[in-house]
Amino acid sequence: MATMADVARIAGVSIATVSHVLNGTRAVREQTRDQVLAAVRATDYSPNTVARSLATARTTTIGLALSAISNPYFGELLYAIESEAAQAGYTLLLADPHEDPGYEDTVVQRLYRRRVDGVLLAPSADPGSALAFLDARSVPTVLIDRIIDGGFDQIGTENVGPVAGLVDHLAELGHRRIALVAGHAGLATTIERIEGYRLGLTRRGLAYDPWLVVDGNSEAEPARRAVHALLGADPRPTAIITANNSMTIGAMQALQEAGLQVPADIALVAFDDFPWAKLFRPRLTVVAQPFADLGRQAVRLLLRRMADPAAPPHTVRLRPRFMHRESCGCPPGDGAGDRSPAPTP
Repeated sequence: MATMADVARIAGVSIATVSHVLNGTRAVREQTRDQVLAAVRATDYSPNTVARSLATARTTTIGLALSAISNPYFGELLYAIESEAAQAGYTLLLADPHEDPGYEDTVVQRLYRRRVDGVLLAPSADPGSALAFLDARSVPTVLIDRIIDGGFDQIGTENVGPVAGLVDHLAELGHRRIALVAGHAGLATTIERIEGYRLGLTRRGLAYDPWLVVDGNSEAEPARRAVHALLGADPRPTAIITANNSMTIGAMQALQEAGLQVPADIALVAFDDFPWAKLFRPRLTVVAQPFADLGRQAVRLLLRRMADPAAPPHTVRLRPRFMHRESCGCPPGDGAGDRSPAPTP
C-alpha cells in the first residue's frame, strides 16, 4: 500500500507539502499541487482516515438523528443534508430515534461514542435529556425542523402563519366548520400548527371547537381513523387541514372509504407537499416546506458552530410556499399556482 512518503518522493516534494495539498491546510503553488495529485494517482494512494482522526481528534463525520425516515418528506431533506455534508468533506451517520425520548438518548449517546464531529437532531417531544448530554460534552449541535427554547442553533419552517393562512383561505371559500388533523402530540411543529389553526379561526371570527381537532399522530393510519371520527360528527366538518403529508394520505383514504368527493363534498388542504400531489384529481392545495434549503442550511449552521463553538446560538426560520391547487374548492385556473401564505404574526 502506498504511503504519503511514496507520494512525496515521486512528486519531488516534502511530506508536509503532500499533507497540505490533501488536507487544504495551506496554500500551495498550482504547479506543485498538480505534481502531488499526479503522484497520488500514480501510486493509487489512499489517506489513512483512522490515523488522521487520531491525530486531529476529528472524524469528518456528522451524526443525524431524525425520526420517521420512511416519510417521503425526508427523502429530499436527507439528500440535501448528505450532499451538503459530502461537499464539505463529511460523511453522514444516520439514526432514527422513533419519536421516543428514551431511545433518543440512546441514539445521541451512540453517535457521541462514534466520535462524530457534530450532530443534527430533530428533537422529540421531550428532548431535555438528550440535549443536556450534548451540551455537557460540548458537542456542536443544530436542531432541525423543530424549533424549541434552548441554547442551541436551530432551523425550521414557519408554521403558525402558514397554517393560519390555510384556515383563512378556506374561510374565504365559505367554510365555517374547519377541522385539523394534528401531528404527534408534544412536538414543536404540532404545537405551532395548532396555534396557527386557532389564530386563523380567530382572524375570521370562527369559534374554536376542540372536537374538530383530532390526533393523527403524524402517520397515515392514525389519521385515517381520526378522519373517520370527524366524519361521524353532526354536523361534520366541511373542510379538513392535515398537518403533514403522511396524514394527508390517511385522510384521503378515509374520505374515499366514506364515498366522499374532494372538494365537492368536503375540502382538503395540507401542510407538506410531496412529489405526486399534482397527480391527484383534484390536485392538492398544500403548504410546501423548502426541504432542500432546510437541509443545506442546517449543515452550514453546524459547520459554523464547529468552527466557532463560542458563537451565540442562532435560530433560522424558512418561509414555505402556498401551492394553490383545486382540492380547496377553487376551480382549475382560478389563481391556481404558487403564492405566499399569510405571514407569521
